[in-house]
Amino acid sequence: MFVFTKKAKLFAMTLTLVGLVMMVIGFNTSGHEAESHDAHATEMHATETHAEHAEEAHVAHAEEAHDEAMDAPHAEEAEAAHAEHGAEAHGEEAHADGHGGHEDHGAANRPWSAFLVNTIFFLGIGIGTLFFLAIQYAAQAGWSAGILRVMESVALFVGIPLLGMLFLAITGNMDMHHIWHWMQDGIMDETSPNYDAIIAGKEGYLNDTFFTLRTVAYLVIWAGAAFLLRRNSLKEDALPEGQTMFFTQRKLAATFIVLYAVTSSTSAWDWIMSIDTHWFSTLFGWYTFAGMFVTALTVLNVLVMYLRVNNYLPWVNDNHQHDLGKFMFAFSVFWTYLWFSQYMLIWYSNIPEETPYYLARFGEYKTLFITMLVLNFIMPVLVLMSRDSKRIMGFILMAAVFVLAGHWMDHYIMIMPGSVGYHYGFGWVEIGGFLFYAGLLLYVVQRNLAAAPLRMKNHALIHESKLFHQ
Repeated sequence: MFVFTKKAKLFAMTLTLVGLVMMVIGFNTSGHEAESHDAHATEMHATETHAEHAEEAHVAHAEEAHDEAMDAPHAEEAEAAHAEHGAEAHGEEAHADGHGGHEDHGAANRPWSAFLVNTIFFLGIGIGTLFFLAIQYAAQAGWSAGILRVMESVALFVGIPLLGMLFLAITGNMDMHHIWHWMQDGIMDETSPNYDAIIAGKEGYLNDTFFTLRTVAYLVIWAGAAFLLRRNSLKEDALPEGQTMFFTQRKLAATFIVLYAVTSSTSAWDWIMSIDTHWFSTLFGWYTFAGMFVTALTVLNVLVMYLRVNNYLPWVNDNHQHDLGKFMFAFSVFWTYLWFSQYMLIWYSNIPEETPYYLARFGEYKTLFITMLVLNFIMPVLVLMSRDSKRIMGFILMAAVFVLAGHWMDHYIMIMPGSVGYHYGFGWVEIGGFLFYAGLLLYVVQRNLAAAPLRMKNHALIHESKLFHQ
């Protein structure tokens, strides 16, 4: 029986509190930075205007003698020309102010976007583990029966980042941030200066009400499935010897998999792809799923390794760990296959509607972009390719560090270019958001592990799992 110690509770709560404080500091700091940037832009514009006026005064002084010789009609024409020039200058000034506002808009988005990055990353851990749990029941897998309680404990975390997504959706509707460009006022109104015909064509799907309702639906379906699978699992332990709820769980898992097949893609379109509203990819749902799934498998692998080291899972052997390592390796390669398929087709076709997505990422984000690819593909392949490496805990832990860092960066690169542009960075909110969710994950998972025996009592395939070998 797992014990959730006071030290572990204190550590998880401290991590969460420190992360929360750092996010609060980051949100306040970001506001001051946006104001500072606005003041700097205003000062630069005033300096440029003053220089222009000084130059105009110098020219006027040099031509003063000639101007005095002009007759009255010519003087009137000169005044009219000067007025027209002033109007043009005013128009350019207004344009410059509007451009400056757009830049500041990106700076103000940064803390919200950083929170979205961490929310999506940790959501992937929960939903990926939930999907893997459902697969075990639907496929009637025997090898994994001994670690299903570990999967349940991680899957139950899914509700917390989903609440974070709901918070972001509601605050976006309230115009508190503009992560999703299509939420701006007048963007779909033909009479508005903000009108965008392409975005307006997607109004049937991308509108505030439907967006929020879909987020609520994901919360109900995903968190509801995690709750029901866990509830039935605990009920099964209370049944008389030999009676199981295996087929009930199998039907529930199969139903969830069908629903997840749809909602995994639509959620990726909603939360990530719609940030770059003009751009779309038919592979994006699969690509996002693969990143979330390999992240979840990595966390699950590390957690099982930790429990084994502390003798909480004596029925789990190297063969179980090896299988988890194979999944981790295989889906790292699968993610790379999808990444290459999406990138190669866009690069080769060179269609103007598609290439801006990668042009932005090969600009300001080029170093992060290449580093992310190395961490997510090359490093896992080098570390986990051999059979023995999947059984050595040091190699598993090394690969886990690469994969988790790489996929956090992957989500960062998917979200930041379209929402903040070149105003990205790594500071209070980025680090604080990670610590906040990490503390909550540690607390929820350990609490769930301690709430029930880690070995299921009446599962139909628990004996097969104990004797698992390759």
